[in-house]
Amino acid sequence: MDMADRLVEDGYRDAGYVYINVDDCYMEKARDSRGRLVADKHRFSQGMQKLGRYIHSKGLKYGMYESVGSTTCMDYPGSWEHIAQDVQSFKEWEIDMFKFDGCFTEHEKLDKSYPEMGRALNKTGRPILYSCSWPYYFFAAGKPFNYTQLPHYCNMWRIYHDIDDSWNSISSIIKFYGDNQDLLTSVAGPGHWNDPDMLIIGNFGLSYEQSKTQMAMWAVFAAPLFMSNDLRDIRPEFKDILLNRKVIAVNQDPQGIQGRRVYSVAGIQVWTRPILPIGSHAVVFLNLRIDGTPYKFSISLRDIGLTNHKGYQVEEIFLNYDYGTLHSGDEFKCRINPTGVVMITAKVQGSNEL
Repeated sequence: MDMADRLVEDGYRDAGYVYINVDDCYMEKARDSRGRLVADKHRFSQGMQKLGRYIHSKGLKYGMYESVGSTTCMDYPGSWEHIAQDVQSFKEWEIDMFKFDGCFTEHEKLDKSYPEMGRALNKTGRPILYSCSWPYYFFAAGKPFNYTQLPHYCNMWRIYHDIDDSWNSISSIIKFYGDNQDLLTSVAGPGHWNDPDMLIIGNFGLSYEQSKTQMAMWAVFAAPLFMSNDLRDIRPEFKDILLNRKVIAVNQDPQGIQGRRVYSVAGIQVWTRPILPIGSHAVVFLNLRIDGTPYKFSISLRDIGLTNHKGYQVEEIFLNYDYGTLHSGDEFKCRINPTGVVMITAKVQGSNEL
């Protein structure tokens, strides 16, 4: 409930962070005599529905968790052979989002259960955002997976290892996205997204520059933005990153097009994402080097795919710095801090949205 209060009172809800999600371990270790999930009697003494109604009273949405197998990842009751029964509980609890994990489960059961759960959620009549871990468990086992089926069943899906509070984790996710971008961009779009896992900005493992990097890259990835942090004592500079409306606008661009890595040399990368108005782009200049000094970088807009003959109005959106009008043959020059980013929007000249 504290996190719900913080989302509202500190401006996160108004910036678009509207989900409060309950993860594993919220239930008792055994189902009741009728086979239903039971809320932990100490932590949720008034039940899960009561929590959901408090969240809804704040104008927020309520997310819930379960897992495919007989047990969850933390050894609580799983949904195997209980999907219809559990979905009835979720309907009664009035959830708005559901994450379905897949620990300790045979791959054949995953292929059966993820579509089955999606159909059951749809039958509730509630608009429930459905988050699947389905492809991750095939990736982790080195097994082939048909990604094209995902948009038919899920709204978002985990594709890589759990994030942890470290730069190594962030950089490995960025590498995975770049190395697999042809596959990942082919299945992403409005209503169905690749999920690189949560924002860890405001914890202890990332520097200020690295926190900007995660926010920028998740925006270019068109990734779902869910925070995993303690909003009660977050430092102001990290809060400002999370509430940056211009970066959030890139993330939420209505076209839903996932960005791509278009340049990668000696630890310097350039990522671009089409945004509105048509012909415009968000661009992230990323420095993966750790040699202790900002890197001077320049490249022509043409060489990163910005070729509109009208030119672009260019703005750095963390610093709110206006570069003015640049054309495709012009060089863009910047200094990128180690493990940091420079992030710009390049909006086509003559648009009413400039």
